[in-house]
Amino acid sequence: MPFYRTLGDVPHKRHTQFRRPDGQLYAEELFGTQGFAGMSSLLYHHNPPTRVLDFHHEPSLAPACWPQLTHRHHHLKTGAVTTGGDPITARRVLMFNNEVTIGIATPDAPMPYFYRNARADEIVFVHQGTGMLRSAFGNLAYRPHDYLVVPRGTTYQLDTDDAPQRFLVIESNGPVETPRRYRNDFGQMLEHAPYCERDIRSPEQLETHTEAGDFEVRVKVGDQMMAYCYDQHPFDLVGWDGYLYPWALSLDDFEPITGRVHQPPPVHQVFQGSGYVICNFVPRKLDYHPEAIPAPYNHSNIDSDEVMYYVNGSFASRRGIEVGSISLHPGGIPHGPHPGAAEGSIGKESTDELAVMIDTFKPLNLTHHAEPLDDPHYPFSWLAERYR
Repeated sequence: MPFYRTLGDVPHKRHTQFRRPDGQLYAEELFGTQGFAGMSSLLYHHNPPTRVLDFHHEPSLAPACWPQLTHRHHHLKTGAVTTGGDPITARRVLMFNNEVTIGIATPDAPMPYFYRNARADEIVFVHQGTGMLRSAFGNLAYRPHDYLVVPRGTTYQLDTDDAPQRFLVIESNGPVETPRRYRNDFGQMLEHAPYCERDIRSPEQLETHTEAGDFEVRVKVGDQMMAYCYDQHPFDLVGWDGYLYPWALSLDDFEPITGRVHQPPPVHQVFQGSGYVICNFVPRKLDYHPEAIPAPYNHSNIDSDEVMYYVNGSFASRRGIEVGSISLHPGGIPHGPHPGAAEGSIGKESTDELAVMIDTFKPLNLTHHAEPLDDPHYPFSWLAERYR
């Protein structure tokens, strides 16, 4: 996923002569994953994408751990946090393992450079703000509640509008995919899937820049950042085609699956990755069995850490949760609805909650950015008499 696209001009046959109006060959580039066996696109540049003028090393981005002496639940209150900076420097990693990192960003400045994550696919969930994801593949407008999926190796800029911006940023050390159970053998989304190809937006407007100069591309390689300077604009494509490119999906286009009794979290899944899944909790009809308890039951996520990012609406099963809150329920400790939530949910017909859940199958480490946001009383929040 996603599916075949073409934009701009490409030759009739791949790997054949394709010339500029001045007679020079366009520079063909295979933009591909997993060697030559994964998804790929063919890009046609006005100039070779290899013309480097200079490069240097930027400061390390390795997150500093917040050591945990106790294994416990956490509630990080990020709603009032402002990180500042551009859409890349504003990022603050809150938790990570060797397969995924999770953080927030509230940028308030433009990007004066281009950016490329060389090792990780990125998912940028837009909580607030509008703007444009600009890349060599073209322009992709974004709005609140969009997921922006950016394949690793993509050179891009996030061009933010004047409105306040707030992002949840996920870096995946493997490809971001649609859930297998929602696809047929050919990759097409099945009829019972909660979204389909019509809901996916891809770049629509190709901007071809041919100007020469000194253009900085910052390249993130694991925890290291490098700055490369090229002698031509990186968005110089005359055309491209293939299966690998940035795309967007709105949380608002996700159609919830409901039932007579409470449905388990997998029905809310929107993405799968290496060592994690992502689920959407969206406004929906609640369980309609005459004796249903719509609130989620207590559960022990023994083999996973559960992260919930609260976007909007009423979170009936949680006490003290705010817009922008992040809860972390680590594996091995039961969690469930707060006192009174189960009884209070009986008879309710719908919910307006909006949230993003990330379940990882390896333990997450908290960073020092998480420490000042943590509510130390949260582990006691299931005791009504002790949690105020």
